[in-house]
Amino acid sequence: MSAEKKLRIKLVKSPIGYSRRQKATVRALGLRRMHQTVVHEDTPVIRGMIAKVSHLVQVEAVPAEEEA
Repeated sequence: MSAEKKLRIKLVKSPIGYSRRQKATVRALGLRRMHQTVVHEDTPVIRGMIAKVSHLVQVEAVPAEEEA
């Protein structure tokens, strides 16, 4: 079992109409389509990216039993 926690990030609002930087942040998170979900390690870098596009994404912690 990993000591690092993971986050499940889902794109719930389209980045169309938002700045180029916000679109780039969404792409850097690995989100390409609406309602797509990705899992990332819970790091300060990822947290910062989420903070910049918090109005576009939904974030939840991945339970320990699902990490495997």
